[in-house]
Amino acid sequence: MSGRSGGRVTAAQIAVQAGVSLPTVSKVLNRRSGVAPETRRKIEALLDQHNYVRRVGRLAQSAGLIDLVFDGLDTPWVLEVLGGVEDGLRGSGRAVVVTGDHSDPAAAKAWLENLSVRPSDGVIMAVTELTDRQRSQLDSLGLPFVVIDPVGQLDPNVMSVGAANYTGGLAATEHLLSLGHRRIAMIGGPPHMLFSRARNDAYRSALLNAGIPIDPELITTGDCRTEDGYRQATRLFALPEPPTAIFAASDQQATGVYDAARDYGLSIPDDLSVVGFDDLPSASWLRPRLTTVRQPIRAMAATATDMLLKRIDADGPSSSRVELATQLIVRESTRSVAEASRV
Repeated sequence: MSGRSGGRVTAAQIAVQAGVSLPTVSKVLNRRSGVAPETRRKIEALLDQHNYVRRVGRLAQSAGLIDLVFDGLDTPWVLEVLGGVEDGLRGSGRAVVVTGDHSDPAAAKAWLENLSVRPSDGVIMAVTELTDRQRSQLDSLGLPFVVIDPVGQLDPNVMSVGAANYTGGLAATEHLLSLGHRRIAMIGGPPHMLFSRARNDAYRSALLNAGIPIDPELITTGDCRTEDGYRQATRLFALPEPPTAIFAASDQQATGVYDAARDYGLSIPDDLSVVGFDDLPSASWLRPRLTTVRQPIRAMAATATDMLLKRIDADGPSSSRVELATQLIVRESTRSVAEASRV
């Protein structure tokens, strides 16, 4: 660990050397109660030893603000998360500050710099990537944070909330198999993202369990947006033996599949069954209404908010990782092969 002449030490490093949790160090930094006098003295001594730079203006009283950070604000997913955070903050006396351009490195850097000189009680990260540097900076500011739907495996000390993506992907694929489909395509999300890998692995497992070989031509990946769903579907429809069913990794991709099917003169579900993932409000607006896996996005955000508030005000949640259940919602976009053949 760096000393007075070394690099900037983080709150997490202080916690390791003191043999305490990061929330305990955060309490000392923020002059909050709930820390034994001897432990407080030990942490204070380490902070002094390493010339730890305390955050300007960060006092014991609450700032009354929670930061909510997105990559962008142009998806329906954002509205669900924002609604869940508002649910979680209700009655807490705190308001939310929204930042929506974290995917831009320059904007992310500017946000962190701004955060170092203005009040905030904690941060909810609903972003595709939290870098080690960004995490270190948040730690050094003494700010607790929680990640919603993390891209990859996080340090066990980082609070996060996700959904049972593997279970949901299994339910989606098994539903199509139960309807007699054997040419089932998968339009996945970015391969480096944890949720995407889980849904893709579940799709493969369901096929193998049913004795159906994996056909690489039926597996595509993209960015989970409508335009991407359209592009991937058109490629699948051009195959010599196109799929009779498609499992899309997001409702937005499924919407793109609908558009592509319409352009190809295909009827859903007569010619093609489609399953999405998320159960956004738009899933019920599509015609036919979309069969999809309900991911409790709003509940995930509310849970993340509750975890953060407990970390701020007390000793923190008992678990650093919470995973909420998913549920298959069957609507009119899927039909058995036998029924479709009679239409």
